[in-house]
Amino acid sequence: MAIGATIHTFDVQLADTDRGVYEEYSLRVARHPSETDAYMLTRLLAYGLEFAEGIAFSDGISQAEEPAVVVRDLTGRLTAWIEVGAPDAERLHHGSRLADRTVVYTHRDPVKVIAPWAGKRIHRSEQIRVYSFDPGFIEQAVPLLERRNTVIMTVTERMLYLDLNGTTLTTAVYEHELD
Repeated sequence: MAIGATIHTFDVQLADTDRGVYEEYSLRVARHPSETDAYMLTRLLAYGLEFAEGIAFSDGISQAEEPAVVVRDLTGRLTAWIEVGAPDAERLHHGSRLADRTVVYTHRDPVKVIAPWAGKRIHRSEQIRVYSFDPGFIEQAVPLLERRNTVIMTVTERMLYLDLNGTTLTTAVYEHELD
């Protein structure tokens, strides 16, 4: 855990009808002082939207060789490299070489996130997907964050219904391909 990190606890109920995933779990999330609430919330959403056996947060800023979220199989092999925010092309190239699947969840404008990757060497770039939310969704949710949080995530037909501490917000989850 990072020194000076703020610990947030999330009790999550997940119902992802698109993937047939129904889980309840608790997460302790260490938010490093240099990490924004928007980034932390996007990291939490990525975890839920990608939930699978073997999913975990990486050590974050203290572990630069890993993305924000990873999925490993029972042998420890990396099966999914899940970035958050706006990673550079070199990180995507590296992650795509290590994992079967590479995705990015961003709380920023996806066009601006993808643009710097144009013309860069990225392994299996045609398979990498970038996911984003409705403009303003993350900004609406951030003020609802507390140190201890109750979260209900319902996903159906790529619509995310997020109940965060008793307030419900809705967004589409958009999928973008790299050109």
